[in-house]
Amino acid sequence: MTEKQKTISRAISLEGEGLHTGQYAKLTFNPAPENFGIIFRRTDLENRPEVEALVENVVDTSRSTSIEKSGARIITVEHVLAAIYGLGIDNLLIDINAIETPILTGNSKPFADALLKAGIVEQKAEKEFFIIKKSFTYSDEEKGIELMTFPDDEYSVHVMIDYHSAVLGHQYATLNELSEFEKEIAPAKTFVFLRELEFLHDNNLIKGGSLDNALVIIEKGVNQQELDRLADKFNKPRMKAIDKGILNEKDLLYSNEPARHKLLDLIGDLALVGMPIKGKILATRPGHASNVEFAKIIRQEIKKLRIRGNVPDIDINAKPVYDINQIKRLLPHRPPFLLVDKAMRIDKNGIVAIKNVTINEPFFTGHFPDEPVMPGVLIVEAMAQAGGILVLHGVDEPEKYSTYFLKIDKVKFKRKVIPGDTLVFKCEYISPMKRGVVTMHAEAYVGTELACEGDLTASIVKNK
Repeated sequence: MTEKQKTISRAISLEGEGLHTGQYAKLTFNPAPENFGIIFRRTDLENRPEVEALVENVVDTSRSTSIEKSGARIITVEHVLAAIYGLGIDNLLIDINAIETPILTGNSKPFADALLKAGIVEQKAEKEFFIIKKSFTYSDEEKGIELMTFPDDEYSVHVMIDYHSAVLGHQYATLNELSEFEKEIAPAKTFVFLRELEFLHDNNLIKGGSLDNALVIIEKGVNQQELDRLADKFNKPRMKAIDKGILNEKDLLYSNEPARHKLLDLIGDLALVGMPIKGKILATRPGHASNVEFAKIIRQEIKKLRIRGNVPDIDINAKPVYDINQIKRLLPHRPPFLLVDKAMRIDKNGIVAIKNVTINEPFFTGHFPDEPVMPGVLIVEAMAQAGGILVLHGVDEPEKYSTYFLKIDKVKFKRKVIPGDTLVFKCEYISPMKRGVVTMHAEAYVGTELACEGDLTASIVKNK
């Protein structure tokens, strides 16, 4: 049974201070059309720039998750995105008139309540899921962090935290299905250790923090004088000192609330993948930095899956975009190491090119005399040359540049390439060029059969 995409029936707003900046902000959820995705719009900036809620736009994960595009930044997006994802909403335009989202109660509950009040409505288009069919892992052994995926029919998240704290101990939290999010995860409040507060304050952070939006954990006794000093420094009401524990324990909703909040953050950060997931997520000591790196792994796999499996539909006899003589003006390679004969199609996202494999290729002399097979390394080289044509096609004065391999990753060979075959290469960008470095997913087909595929990272360097 297919699921439909969802948005909300009307606009609805919330307002309050940002956790770190302390700036007062108004955030408005607006309905959006099918296949729109989740986009933030800075209404306080000229031309009201938009920032897609995608992991490639993440610019900071130090104490929260921040996204930015074309100079427009939005800080602390994770609680907002967790509410949206937890309620199964696909399309929203989010207006905000300041740099940071309101912290409100330090969780996702106010955002979820507002979205439910606005009314969630189904749209006509079907929801597209990323179905996890194999395990992906991100780990940081030094910090004891590990995130993994496993195939499953539904979306579930399991989190374990251990900060070597006598107060928190080992904590576990589980979301078995999204229908549990509103009641079991959304109300879980963020937390902070008392020992961190002064450092954060002195580094121009948590200006909007208070006991109303964070649990404060005291691991060892603090005297009343010291607690009063901190309260005065933060311009907050004084509270009675405790030996150790949670300073505002009366606000605790769950015995494992910190673990539930880490699960909430993980859901919000993984929403930056850009599409709903079907699969099981296991996380040990997750944080914003690791969540985002894990989301990048999943996002990259989604991009490759969208590229993969679509055999290029071209007429190999049609007039090429570049013939062999034009290719020689782009690439420095020459026979017998020039391994692309024609570029048939090029656009801003990718290229389709051709190599005709004949028995006259010099490598067949020794590879192998009685069973000629094109060496796999040369198939990869040919795919890379096709990628080089794609990159240099968009560069002014391309003859002044060369492309160099930085990394070849996840290469797989599916069938032999022999004399008489026509190799059709398809290369598409996984990520846009940054500082002269580009990553592509490349495929080589013989007819409708995939012969080879892999991820290629190259550096574009100006010739001396």
